[in-house]
Amino acid sequence: MRSRPGALAASEEEQEMPTCRPRGAEVRDAPPLCLDRLYREESPRLLNSLARRTSSREDAGDLVHEIFCRLTRLGTAHSLRLERPQAYLSRIATNLLRDRAKQASRHMTASHVAADENILAGIDQQRLLESRDMLTRVEAAMLKLRPRTREIFMAHRIDGFSYAEIAERTGLSIKGVEKQMSKAIAQIDRLLDRD
Repeated sequence: MRSRPGALAASEEEQEMPTCRPRGAEVRDAPPLCLDRLYREESPRLLNSLARRTSSREDAGDLVHEIFCRLTRLGTAHSLRLERPQAYLSRIATNLLRDRAKQASRHMTASHVAADENILAGIDQQRLLESRDMLTRVEAAMLKLRPRTREIFMAHRIDGFSYAEIAERTGLSIKGVEKQMSKAIAQIDRLLDRD
């Protein structure tokens, strides 16, 4: 069986992975790979290469792991023989990066919404002016309240105190706080209706 550089050449007869060839041995009769040695020798190179091409070193580490998982799956099916394992690992890395890019592209395409499909809500200038006007009128109405009534009203509506807490702070009874709140609400309503 002829094999291209970096291509798999599987031997059907061998079921176990024999020991690794010594470094510098002939490449023509490429013996089976020693995955452990290959991992120790090639993972730093792959990690550095992938770290430059991905967004983070962690992603690169995940890719290196996936590369050797794929190689291991191939090696368990057959006794794996490669003439140029570095080239084969680089090809797996390139393919993994392409797969991730395609997946990211599909994800972005699926989540994209064209601008002409949706009505984009802008700032409603009239509503903004009305809100500012109402705020000015409420402030003016609150300034016309007696100081104690205004303090009780703001303690309840703005600060979120209960009538009992306001009564304790001001020395009034709960009924007295209720009466002050009723006065404040009625006077603010009257002043806002008048404008």
